[in-house]
This record gives sequence, C-alpha cells and structure tokens, in this order.
Amino acid sequence: MLFKTSLSVLCIACLCFCLFPLDTYAGFQNVSARNAVLMEQKSGRVLYEKLPHESEKIASITKIMTALLAVESGKMQEKVTISNTAVRSEGSSIYLKPGDKVKLEDLVYGLMLRSGNDAAQAIAEHVGGSIEGFVYLMNEKAAAIGMKDTHFSNPSGLDGDGKHYSSAYDMALLTRYAMNNEAFRKVFGTKKYQSESWDYPWKNKHKLLTFMYENTTGGKTGFTKKAGRTLVTTASKDGLDLIVVTLDASSDWDDHMYLFDQGFKQYDLTKVMDKGALAAAEDKTYKGHVYIKNELSYPLKDEEKKDVKIDIELFKKKQPHDGEIVGKATMKLDGESVGSRNIFYSKKKLFVTTGILWHDFKEVLASMIGVTYNG
Repeated sequence: MLFKTSLSVLCIACLCFCLFPLDTYAGFQNVSARNAVLMEQKSGRVLYEKLPHESEKIASITKIMTALLAVESGKMQEKVTISNTAVRSEGSSIYLKPGDKVKLEDLVYGLMLRSGNDAAQAIAEHVGGSIEGFVYLMNEKAAAIGMKDTHFSNPSGLDGDGKHYSSAYDMALLTRYAMNNEAFRKVFGTKKYQSESWDYPWKNKHKLLTFMYENTTGGKTGFTKKAGRTLVTTASKDGLDLIVVTLDASSDWDDHMYLFDQGFKQYDLTKVMDKGALAAAEDKTYKGHVYIKNELSYPLKDEEKKDVKIDIELFKKKQPHDGEIVGKATMKLDGESVGSRNIFYSKKKLFVTTGILWHDFKEVLASMIGVTYNG
C-alpha cells in the first residue's frame, strides 16, 4: 500500500513537471511580456526567449520593415508627392497634407521617430508603386531574411484584415538584419530630427533611447488595442550588441532594461577563433600554409567556455591553389555547431605565432577549448 501511494505521488510529480516545465533561463525572471526574445546581434544567439515563435499582432514595430525597404530602395533623396489616401491614414500622424512634396528621407524619420501612419502610406506608395506592391516587397524581404512566422498586409502595423502578424523571434531577426545597414542604424538611433519641411524638430517616442537607458542604440515603439504594447530596442556595452523584442507587454520599458542588464551581466562576447595562420595542420601539404580570414566571436557565459570545442576539417587535395578554401573550422558548444570559418590555403609559408586559433584569449581559453582533426 505504501509502495502504491509513493508511486502515485511520483507520477503526479512527473505530470506536474511535464505540464509546468522548469524555466530554462533560470537567471531571467519577471518578464511581463507575453512574447519576448533577447538576441545577440553578431551571432544571432538567443539568450532568452518566451513563446518566441507564436505569430501575433505587432502594431507599429512593423515600421522597421517599412523603413528598411525605404533605405534599401536608394530613393532617400527623392521627393514624394503626398496623396489624399496617405493623409487619411488612421492613427498616429506627422500631419502631412495632400500635394506636399516631401523628401523620402524625411518621411522615414517621421515614420520611425513619430510613428506616422501617413508617412508609412506615402513611403509605400512611392517605393512600391502601390500599397499592394509594397506589401509584396515586405513579404518577399521577410522570406529572404528567414522570417517564418510572419505575414505583412500593410506598411504601418494597423490590425487591418487580421492577416498582419509576426513573432518576437522574427522581429529580432529583422532587426538584426536591418542593423547591418548603416543608413538604417542612423535613423533607428536618432533621438531628435529637424526636417527642412517642418518648423519644429521631431523627438523620438522611444524613452529608453532618449533618456531611460544609456546603452540604448536604437528602437521602435508600437501599440494598438488588439496588439497591446510592442517594443523593439537595441543596446551595446563592452562590445556586446543586444536586441530585445517584446509583444503585449504591460511593463515593456522595465522588461527591456531588465533583459539588457541580465544579458550584459551574464554574457561576454568571447573571441573563439582569431584570424591568421593556423597551426592545427600536421599534413605536409598544409602545415604552415593554412589560415583563417576572419575571427569568430560568440557570446558565452563563463561556465560555458570549458564546453567549447573547435573541430578542424581539412579537405584532401594534392596541390591546392593560392587562396583556395581547403577546409572548415567549426565551433561547437555542448556538441552543437554554432559557428564556423573557412580555412584558406597560402602558397607562401606563413609565420604561426600561436599554438592554435587565438591571440588575446589564448591564456584563458587554451585549457578550455579542444581541437579535433578530420580529413
């Protein structure tokens, strides 16, 4: 009887664990958002997630895509004739007037700093030829970036036909991609902008950028009654560039500051592979003749560094050409591949200054990072 009772308690306990899994991000608590992602920008590593792939209404953070397409169009200095349709856009506005001729660049700043839906409409008409044409471009871009939980139906983020949605993870992917564009970064991180077409400057609505969080480098706000408060923010500290996306968050400013603080506290951007000559080749064809062009850095916790391995694979070639790819160096964390660099051949004998792939961290990581050889 005692055995049966104990077994029943054990079964109930196991069921509870299945229904209510332990938080895999034990160092992160108190996030009010329904959906959230903390991503490291360079590597794309997700440092925290909460229902990251659920498709939800996203409101005006949609305008990150609208601004990106405008910037990439190469038309930023062109004048846009404002249509009656643009002026009649519902919601937030920069108060455009029919027939106005406004530089596309000014519209993009109005879009991002003041979240103007009229600016979104005008941009879409000019860049895409029509709203339908622009929406097509939005979805094509989303697919190219790898946004799998997303469908756009308008350039502003209004709830509309109910077919406009994305996920926290997809919006982090979009932001990561967009931050590689210098012109986008400039707009995204602007606190105040004075247009030649207006007598007063526009101040960014994003409070973390303007005064609340000193490490903030950019961001976009969003809100509709159905979507709730949505927010995207980027921040940088000590070489670590982070992205936070929250959807339907009652305390979004606090969520973002908290997630940034935890990310900066728990992770370091660690140089795992250094560029230059590679001393990992024993084969006489390759020894002293192989190198890596670009370093590989990855966000790691201190306790994770001992679990990093570098797998060196060299292809069997009798006489490789100068500059030819002859192998691959792959970083693995807990057995999972998380990054790699091509290995190149040099006809010229290379001077190897390190025993392996790094300079700055060799004393710290030499005992932690192992190397295996294949081929």
